[in-house]
Amino acid sequence: MRKQRLAERLAAAERRSAEVDERARRDATEAARLRDAIEALPHAVVVCDIAGNIVLRNRRSLDLEGGRHAAALVERAVEEVVAAGGGTRPVTQTLELHGPPPQALQVTATPMGRADRSSGTVVLVDDVSELRRLEAVRRDFVANVSHELRTPVGAMGVLAETLADERDPEVMRRLATRITAEAERAGRLIDGLLDLSRIEAAGLHGSRRVDVGSVVHTALERVGHLAEQVGVELVARTGDADLAVEGDENQLVSAVVNLLENAVKYSDERSDVEVSVVTSASGWVDVTVRDRGIGIPAKDLERIFERFYRVDRARSRETGGSGLGLSIVRHVATNHGGEVLVESQEGIGSTFTLRLPYS
Repeated sequence: MRKQRLAERLAAAERRSAEVDERARRDATEAARLRDAIEALPHAVVVCDIAGNIVLRNRRSLDLEGGRHAAALVERAVEEVVAAGGGTRPVTQTLELHGPPPQALQVTATPMGRADRSSGTVVLVDDVSELRRLEAVRRDFVANVSHELRTPVGAMGVLAETLADERDPEVMRRLATRITAEAERAGRLIDGLLDLSRIEAAGLHGSRRVDVGSVVHTALERVGHLAEQVGVELVARTGDADLAVEGDENQLVSAVVNLLENAVKYSDERSDVEVSVVTSASGWVDVTVRDRGIGIPAKDLERIFERFYRVDRARSRETGGSGLGLSIVRHVATNHGGEVLVESQEGIGSTFTLRLPYS
């Protein structure tokens, strides 16, 4: 009897031991899964216990970009948000690192567990630099659009008020002509904005092989009337090669049209604008537009592809430029895996090259 009870106790002990082992195995599995999940997060993560001591962190929190000084600043920010929250409330702090490159890091401490019984704090360090940049771009874009539209709309309002009180037919005709010109200017700006928005959003959905010679021919037809008006000759040197690229024909035509229009508008009367198409041994197709116009100052070359940026605002007003053309060209080049290059010298002229991968 005694032996039987002893055997039962041993069996029970073995079962309990097996249950403990199984529980430990499950806990180890859960801990490993939790660590893998934390490592997979795109943020730096630091977990602290109720006393504020670090008990777990992922690799992203160990190799924060910016060097030792930046890492020290982040560590201090983590300590500060954990202490400020006290394991009971979320706290956020934004850290500005001057770089280079400059960074904006958002450090957020969130308590774990119930409100009445915290089990510690989890801290996320998120790089919000790109978000900040996009917000700045959006603000600048809205401000620029408002400013650019206010000018022609305001002019139309003043001209219309003057026209309402005018009785001289000749003056009325001139005022009506000015109103029409301002309305066309506003229309060109809106069309440019729509084109830019469409090109930015479209990417290369439904791309196909596009004949580059056909693109250039279509662009020349569209710009031909403008060139005749200002007395500029368009010269095409596309060669006999059958060159094609993978892409969107409408986008490519739009890019070449914008390059040609800029070249024509900023060229002197009786000068010429040359467009050529060549291929290189490295696998690129270059569509080059060369003018002998006023050129671009060296200090402006880095900014000419920004939206609404214009080198000569007075000349842009005369020609009806919106400052969106080169931005459209840059986005088309990016969509097609290419780039746009520029060489320019004041008083001599400019050369723009739309470089596309050969298909």
